[in-house]
Amino acid sequence: MAIRMADQKAFLEGDWTLNGATRNIDSLSFSLQQIDAMTEKTIHIDCGQISKADPSGIQLLSVWLECARIRGMIPKLVNVPEKLKHWIVPLMLL
Repeated sequence: MAIRMADQKAFLEGDWTLNGATRNIDSLSFSLQQIDAMTEKTIHIDCGQISKADPSGIQLLSVWLECARIRGMIPKLVNVPEKLKHWIVPLMLL
């Protein structure tokens, strides 16, 4: 699990399961620090490189999205893999 930031985009990568999250949780807090420095309000979050996910990882993503909103950002999920849409699409409606 990782979040890579570039300009006004965040790229979600790897293993978004409980296992992956516990090994890489530092990338979440670091990415939130980078969000604070962004000038635009909308951040596009590319989900195309998520290799696998489970409810724990999706819940963590939900919390990360809420933290971005608290910082004044408008997160937009893009490039959601077909196999993960049943979990991730509800996050797009929040």
